[in-house]
Amino acid sequence: MNPQLHKLTRMASAPTRMIIGLMSGTSLDGLDIALCKFSGSGRETGVEVLEFTTIPYPEDFKEELKAISFKEQVELRKVTLLHKLVGSRSAEMILGALSDWNVAVQDVDLIASHGQTIFHAPFSLHHNPELPDSTLQIGDGDHIAELTGIITLSDFRQKHIAAGGEGAPLAVYGDYLLFADSVENRILLNIGGISNFSWLPSSGRIQDLFSTDVGPGNTLMDQFVQQHYPGKYYDKDAEIAKAGRVNPKLVEALCSDPFFNQPFPRTTGPELFNLDYLEQAISASGQEPLSGEDILASLCSFTAQSIVSAIQQTVGDLDYAVYLSGGGMHNPLLVEMIQSGLGLDLKDTTALGINPDAKEAVLFALLANECVAGSGTSYGYGKGIPNVSMGKISLPG
Repeated sequence: MNPQLHKLTRMASAPTRMIIGLMSGTSLDGLDIALCKFSGSGRETGVEVLEFTTIPYPEDFKEELKAISFKEQVELRKVTLLHKLVGSRSAEMILGALSDWNVAVQDVDLIASHGQTIFHAPFSLHHNPELPDSTLQIGDGDHIAELTGIITLSDFRQKHIAAGGEGAPLAVYGDYLLFADSVENRILLNIGGISNFSWLPSSGRIQDLFSTDVGPGNTLMDQFVQQHYPGKYYDKDAEIAKAGRVNPKLVEALCSDPFFNQPFPRTTGPELFNLDYLEQAISASGQEPLSGEDILASLCSFTAQSIVSAIQQTVGDLDYAVYLSGGGMHNPLLVEMIQSGLGLDLKDTTALGINPDAKEAVLFALLANECVAGSGTSYGYGKGIPNVSMGKISLPG
């Protein structure tokens, strides 16, 4: 037997597994690396986050990624080259983090790499009945495995699509296993570039599980800042937006896209919510010219309204608690607007024992743990939540 396959067999039945989870979102700002210790699987999963760091991408690398991300036409040569480069850069960052943490490479059982999304194309975005739902993440798992010497799982979203999903959101799998509660109805709200949430009913009825993308999270605000405020990549602490005033007519135009009338669950990405989308809304609302401050305040309101509306439409009058994660939780104006719209105080996943900045990386590590050690957890065959084991395995050596 191949010694790496033998290693997989042994770790599947071992009492614990050390797994590194990697996540880089649509903001393209850097790589989240979480070192996790797992025990069990399914509803018996236990996880301890031993270490976590975010390593920023160098500016030139970030610009290379931006050149091929979320655009209908890009240079295929550059996509091909960056597929390898994202993988090898990820491996370098992992090795550097392990060195900083004084953790030996041989002590790590698995790496779970989300990869870098460069295009998300569900039917709801491309509208071509002759074409399937699809998505593309780059960052080759073989390069990560070979350069680190650690078995690597990657390309998780393809299996989700193959089983009838849209490739997103995947957080519901980990949210259910780690955070479902028998007393409290919970919403796990992640505000990254795109916002999404998982509904975890206290009833325990897995057929009632629900997960959906909502719409923009930080992506429109970040894109606008990067274009109009040189040297800034995002509106830190909402300093710019707080200096502006929400323009109701612009917010109404932003909310008028047919996407918001699609049934739940639904998925989306910066392929739709980009600066062209903003310019069209400004024109349609007749609100030119507007100050940058007013536009950012309005974009913040747009994100908040889309989140509040989605939760109210899907959850109704039930009592629930909302737990935040993702970069948007650090935007105080956005959080204030969501709290006002929902009429409740928001918490974050620190209250549930997981660093909210690390949550997405931890959840992909959990998907790897399920792939290797799981025994077929049922998620109730809910719409958009196929019962699948995700992750392609790359063996080193």
